Amino acid sequence: MVIRLSERWPEVSSDRLLSECVPPPRFAEVRFATYRPDPDEPSQAEALSVLTERAVQLAQPRQAPTFWSRLRGRGATPAGKPGIYLDGGFGVGKTHLLASLWHEAAGPKMYCTFVELTNLVGALGLRAAVEALSSYRLICIDEFELDDPGDTMLISRLLGQLVAAGVELAATSNTLPDKLGEGRFQAIDFLREIQALAAHFDVRRIDGPDYRHRGLPVAPEPRPDEQVEKIAAERPGASCDHFVDLHRHLAELHPSKYGALLDGVEAIAITDIRPLTDENVALRLVVLADRMYDRDLPLVAGGVPLDQLFSAEMLKGGYRKKYLRALSRLIALSRACTP
Repeated sequence: MVIRLSERWPEVSSDRLLSECVPPPRFAEVRFATYRPDPDEPSQAEALSVLTERAVQLAQPRQAPTFWSRLRGRGATPAGKPGIYLDGGFGVGKTHLLASLWHEAAGPKMYCTFVELTNLVGALGLRAAVEALSSYRLICIDEFELDDPGDTMLISRLLGQLVAAGVELAATSNTLPDKLGEGRFQAIDFLREIQALAAHFDVRRIDGPDYRHRGLPVAPEPRPDEQVEKIAAERPGASCDHFVDLHRHLAELHPSKYGALLDGVEAIAITDIRPLTDENVALRLVVLADRMYDRDLPLVAGGVPLDQLFSAEMLKGGYRKKYLRALSRLIALSRACTP
């Protein structure tokens, strides 16, 4: 029987949300020893050295704060910053290094994307999130970004309270922390919060070729909808949904439930994919694409080619990096189903 994602209503407990905050399967086995710095990019070897040194500190259980440590900030490292921030383009190994740091650190610890973190806080509430995370040794945040003023205020308050509680932070992004939010909202109006976030981090730049300079991969030719439905019906564990039904259903679910929506699914089929004009719909599909990519779920697609999913205006706007990442991932997943 074909699974219909648009007919699923998953319930997700706070314990599950927290337990799932680990590196995705494709980064489950990475370690510092498996990172290969580009000899032509010395910043990569430097970042590896800095992260390895930080990992030695984080491998030790967190010590109870002393009077003097409280005066200088309980979360402060010997370098004076409670967090490390890896800035650089796509494909230079930032996530590899971040996941390696998480694997080396003592627990309790957490690994999530920035979107997952905001979704977690939205699901739990700020107070409950602070209570749940204040005892953690380390929180790793991949793809750090600010999408709107609400995120800025929320994450600024959350990280400020966690740092005060002694939690150490590590993050990756392709935007310097003091430039977060530019092009997406009036960041100048929230300069104090952005500067407070930036102050938590020791920034390390990792240079290397950016995949965007090579262009997006060409999307496979979409299949006729009848063929998409036939493939889904013949493939065990496959879901099949009309594109409009799926994105309307996503609007009725909290994004923290998108992972649970895919429980037991082995492949995803979508018929009648259409170009998007609504940014809210587009951003929900970005989150779903990330959860599909984490689980390495092959995609069978009908309708327009995937590289036409986001409009030219969207690909020039403030969420450009999000859309390019989603396209790259969806195209990769669709190629897994190409004969």
